[in-house]
Amino acid sequence: MPVPADKREAYTAASEKMADLFKEYGAISVVDAWGDNLPEGQVNDFHTAVLRKPDEAVVISWINWKDKAARDAGWEKVMADPRMQEFGPHTVGADMGRMIYGSFVPLVDV
Repeated sequence: MPVPADKREAYTAASEKMADLFKEYGAISVVDAWGDNLPEGQVNDFHTAVLRKPDEAVVISWINWKDKAARDAGWEKVMADPRMQEFGPHTVGADMGRMIYGSFVPLVDV
């Protein structure tokens, strides 16, 4: 997801609140990472995937859940929680319309 580079502190503060919210609803762990070494690709890369503008950074996040049932139940509660309104373009500049998301099944879990 692209976030204005000058909103790093605001994004970090909001991410900490959102992590607590996700954990409240069953997430095992939450990671938010500010892009640090994202080379520009010739065919595709993180920058072009989210249509990053010159004054933005790429943020990568993931949430670990016990299983799909926990994820489905937790995600529904998180999205219905009014505290989610604290996270978005009006607070941290994150353009949710350019966010890429999905679910994955673990191949290796050590």
